[in-house]
Amino acid sequence: MAEYYLDIETTGLEPESCKIITIQYQELERNTGKPAGRLNILKEWESSEKDIIRQFMEDSDVMDPYEFSFIPVGYNLNFEHNFLKTRSETHGLGTIDILNHPFIDLRAFGVIMNRGEFKGSGLDKITAKPIPGINVPIWYENGQYDTIVKYIEDETKAFLQLNEWLYREMPLFLERFKRENNISDGPSGRE
Repeated sequence: MAEYYLDIETTGLEPESCKIITIQYQELERNTGKPAGRLNILKEWESSEKDIIRQFMEDSDVMDPYEFSFIPVGYNLNFEHNFLKTRSETHGLGTIDILNHPFIDLRAFGVIMNRGEFKGSGLDKITAKPIPGINVPIWYENGQYDTIVKYIEDETKAFLQLNEWLYREMPLFLERFKRENNISDGPSGRE
């Protein structure tokens, strides 16, 4: 079982008319959520969108038929799913379908931590991520590729900080929940 932080940057919000400009992924330790490998950033401006999608498919296990070979861990993975699926099919590369296998999306935790509100639950609102990604298409259009890479590195750092915290703290919440609700670890779940 291999968990990978997964994120992309795009030129906009519509996968039919916008393109993927970066795909970033990093292997994570299964029980801690800490990085287990280097951050891979595939950059469209160094080749093409088709090439970075193909490289992602070849270099990761995202296309492996064993569903636990590549478990994406991200924040609002539906966005990545829609783009990767649409753009891989557009280029005739097959179908990348990250939500039809096991995945871990931390967006649900962000919403709950924000008292059930979606508005204000973005990664930039609940972590040390300095800015939202709204400027990425502008930076791309202006050729500010180093700024995009710096943004990706900062976003990854903020995501990993949240991910590691959740891996450390959530088991404690489970223990507390079971204790407060008189739930045992037995077969029926009750003492």
